Amino acid sequence: MDDATRLDSQASNPFSQVPIEITISVGKARPLVRDLLRMKRDSILPLDRRVEDPVELYVGDKLIARGELTEMEGDPNGQLAVRLTEVIDLQNGL
Repeated sequence: MDDATRLDSQASNPFSQVPIEITISVGKARPLVRDLLRMKRDSILPLDRRVEDPVELYVGDKLIARGELTEMEGDPNGQLAVRLTEVIDLQNGL
């Protein structure tokens, strides 16, 4: 199936118009329980990633892409966005 046919079939699929939630993961923290219980406002919780490391995009528990955090261009409020750097092939479903 060529790209034009694939796009036509996606456009005619009624499910292609349903919104889906994507979770963006910037990292994980593994504090001790005692440290978790001591947390308060302004506490620092170290993550297992650096600022320049890619973020991961998930639908449910399925990794679908990786990217880098960026600000929306032209947004005066500094809204975050993700610029995709890797995307899995979703043609055969999740």
